[in-house]
Amino acid sequence: MTTHPKPTPKVVLQVQNASIFYGSFRAVRDVTMDIYANEVTALIGPSGCGKSTLLRCFNRMNDLVPGARVEGKITYHGKDLYAPEVDPVEVRRRIGMVFQKPNPFPKSIYDNVVFGARVNKYKGDLDELMETSLRQAALWDEVKDKLKESGLSLSGGQQQRLCIARAIATKPDVILMDEPCSALDPISTLKVEELIHELKQNYTIVIVTHNMQQAARVSDRTAFFNAEATERGNRVGYLVEYDSTSVIFNSPKEKATMDYVSGRFG
Repeated sequence: MTTHPKPTPKVVLQVQNASIFYGSFRAVRDVTMDIYANEVTALIGPSGCGKSTLLRCFNRMNDLVPGARVEGKITYHGKDLYAPEVDPVEVRRRIGMVFQKPNPFPKSIYDNVVFGARVNKYKGDLDELMETSLRQAALWDEVKDKLKESGLSLSGGQQQRLCIARAIATKPDVILMDEPCSALDPISTLKVEELIHELKQNYTIVIVTHNMQQAARVSDRTAFFNAEATERGNRVGYLVEYDSTSVIFNSPKEKATMDYVSGRFG
């Protein structure tokens, strides 16, 4: 019986020789990597190695930081994300973000979920969108009887899933997660991890995490970043190794990767 090789997944985000600056300070240098459709890609590495800085470039959140700029190229479905004609608001609609600390708005659960849809003048049924988004975020059964209550009344883990529902409701293609479980207890963390597994059926997910076990559990591919001191005494982040998660955790090519994932440094 002939076995056919698995088709290579579609590239959604492509980073080509990208360096990220804040003013004259180069925070991240020369990153090249592809992010694939319907996969979870984890960015790992010690603090200050540029993981979150790179993540924020994918939906142009760094535009909000004075002096931030990208050299090299970052493309989304082949289109330069930083081309002059590209609208960063539209980028953020297609590439949603979930932050480290749950940040629901001081509004009802319902209004939290449909907030982005209203801003984008969504023409469909808001009730249906709200329910579908909460179901996808594995939160519907817990909140369906209290949709008028404040999103701030929920537990930390529920608030984070509410923020995921809010991100889903804008119908993005990619969801970025910046340490989404670092403020959560172990049970809430497990629920979010299970949710990530389910969401990758419909979305491409990029997650920054300090938790090695989490990266090993939830991701298909893992990128290990490190940082080195510059002549000026600053630290610049760079990509050490990027491969399937099983390779990174079991047989990485670089000694620094093995030292990090086995807990010998970082």
